[in-house]
Amino acid sequence: MKIKDIKILLKKKIPLSDIYIEGNNQHIKIIAIGDIFNNMNTMQREKTIYNILTPYIINQTIHAVSINAYSLIEWKNNYINNANKHKK
Repeated sequence: MKIKDIKILLKKKIPLSDIYIEGNNQHIKIIAIGDIFNNMNTMQREKTIYNILTPYIINQTIHAVSINAYSLIEWKNNYINNANKHKK
């Protein structure tokens, strides 16, 4: 399954502010950002994404997935700000 197809699928099923995906069919790394993840713990966030990808994992279209999911405020406060600090 192509990265762009995974991105389209996830954005269609989950209201995401942004999504970053890299890798290949053997292993994909997903960073998903959206307010849907507010008040969810890590397991709930991952399950939200795994539920959509499970049919593709079962039929071996996707082999392995690594998921990091953040609320928009978490992403802005922790990751964008830290990235900007390292650029200086």
